[in-house]
Amino acid sequence: MSTLPEESLEEELQSEEPKQPPLPSAFASLPQRPPTQSSLEKYAPLDWVGYFDEEKDISIPDSNDVFHVYMAGTEGPVIFCLHGGGYSGLSFALAAGKIKEKARVVAMDLRGHGKSSSENDIDLSIETMCNDVLAVLKEMYGEQPPSIVLVGHSMGGSVAVHVAAKKTLRSLHGLVVVDVVEVWFLQANLLVDICDYLLMIEWSVKGGSLRNLDSARLSIPSTLKYDDSKKCYVYRARLEETEQYWRAWYEGLSEKFLSCPVPKLLLLAGTDRLDRPLTIGQMQGKFQMVVVRHTGHAIQEDAPEEFASLILNFIARNRIGPHGVEIPGLRQPLQSQT
Repeated sequence: MSTLPEESLEEELQSEEPKQPPLPSAFASLPQRPPTQSSLEKYAPLDWVGYFDEEKDISIPDSNDVFHVYMAGTEGPVIFCLHGGGYSGLSFALAAGKIKEKARVVAMDLRGHGKSSSENDIDLSIETMCNDVLAVLKEMYGEQPPSIVLVGHSMGGSVAVHVAAKKTLRSLHGLVVVDVVEVWFLQANLLVDICDYLLMIEWSVKGGSLRNLDSARLSIPSTLKYDDSKKCYVYRARLEETEQYWRAWYEGLSEKFLSCPVPKLLLLAGTDRLDRPLTIGQMQGKFQMVVVRHTGHAIQEDAPEEFASLILNFIARNRIGPHGVEIPGLRQPLQSQT
């Protein structure tokens, strides 16, 4: 007997209905889980190109020293950034992407760090590092450099203060010191053998040394190098071999900071970083201080947008332009948090 038209239509509709996935069994060996992003994607390195505009090697005359710098922006004063011990110039990458809208940014790989090379990578004496910075500035800008604001994080903050205290950089119009802490940088170098740099990026974020994943993906690879003999990644900076210089980085630093004859900004992750001279100096209004909440030691990496805004408003507050004049459009200073 032939099938009724209604029955044929019903069977056809049933065949077109999407099949529902079977209900999970209580006895299934592996439960069904939603797809997750792999570690390879989540912790993969990011390129600096989206934040800085160019990179350059600066060769120092009469030496074999070559210092690597990252540059961004075309107008305004030069925000010259010095990273902490064990970090690199890419520590400022995310912030540079914002700062370059109103000012120029230069982030230098210090001696023994990043892509810089020198005759003696272990000589991290404060005098040598100060001379390195001054030599790079001279090679980049000659005898008539534009207005410069030195920005230094941790060890780099010590270098910035010592350079400013020399009072030989005539175009220096501002000094920004970021969370100078004497022993912090050692914690970033406890692990020395890493089979995969993705693990280091992951460890840095999960361990709390950096709290911004994108910044870790940008900066961490530049702090490592591959050791063929060990068949693994090791730290580029050999800080454990420079202990003889550590005391001089920080000894009397607060007094030197207060004596610098330029506008000063101190950025801190917590007020426990303040010693007696700084506390008195801050109460006397000798410098601007901002406590950046909910960040770790690397403020510029953990909160790059807030860091960039603080730098730009520091420039505006003190009318620091290409030749020491006010920059149009930067007239409203951010209220400081003390």
